[in-house]
Amino acid sequence: MIGIIGGTSLGQALGALGGTTTTVETPYGLPSAPIAVTSVEGVEVALLPRHGVGHTTPPSAVNYRANLWALKKLGVTHVIATTAVGSLREEVHPGELVIPDQLIDRTHRRVGTYFDELAVHVEFSHPFCESMRTVFKASAASAGVTVHPRGTYVVMEGPAFSTRAESDLHRSWGADLIGMTALPEAKLAREAELCYAAVSLPTDYDCWRPHDGGREALLQEIRNNMAKATAAAMKLVRAALPQVAKLVGTPCYCQTALDDAVFTDPKAISPAVRARLELLLKRRLG
Repeated sequence: MIGIIGGTSLGQALGALGGTTTTVETPYGLPSAPIAVTSVEGVEVALLPRHGVGHTTPPSAVNYRANLWALKKLGVTHVIATTAVGSLREEVHPGELVIPDQLIDRTHRRVGTYFDELAVHVEFSHPFCESMRTVFKASAASAGVTVHPRGTYVVMEGPAFSTRAESDLHRSWGADLIGMTALPEAKLAREAELCYAAVSLPTDYDCWRPHDGGREALLQEIRNNMAKATAAAMKLVRAALPQVAKLVGTPCYCQTALDDAVFTDPKAISPAVRARLELLLKRRLG
């Protein structure tokens, strides 16, 4: 099954057919919303609105651990995440799409691991699944959308947007995008041995680029860009889904990320911790 994490109206935007809605309990509480298991382009998918029904949960308060755990518990192996971002580059126009390949973490309020009681260090030099990224890049032509094949995404805490000084700083780092949701989502997906890739939707130029109109004009422009980018993202996801489904069962590093990551002696892991983390550790520890 393919998991898709995105906005509240994700299913409607994708033209999802039929399906059922399920509430999944996890050791970390409930996910952001009930998960809709349905069919898109003939592929079984699990749709999860990241910010809850009606977009009620801000980025810092999203229960990322429960979200990824719930998807894995349902049998998801590959996760597609859609993320709204600001563009830090003139050539990355709002309304287009970016398939990011790198992350910079500037969050500080979020729990970024499942392994609070163990020493587990996953390899994270390439935070997104390269197999899935390849599929998205290859699907751009058939979807008829403009896709930038790479980008460095700065994940800020929020919920306020950047100051001008911060925006200039992020550009000086070589970053291309600024957003609030890709972390710790990507880290938790790696710990859960899920293939994970993002489709980023630039809605504006952050605040580094002066805007000619007033505040209302800027907000209207952002809303228009969001609608344009969302339509493009849904076209891309629909075009890519059958090819992502073909990756299921294909060996990928993401799916064995814990092989060399568990530093704790298995004999020192208590039965209680083993039982609580069985969903994640059973392949590694047997």
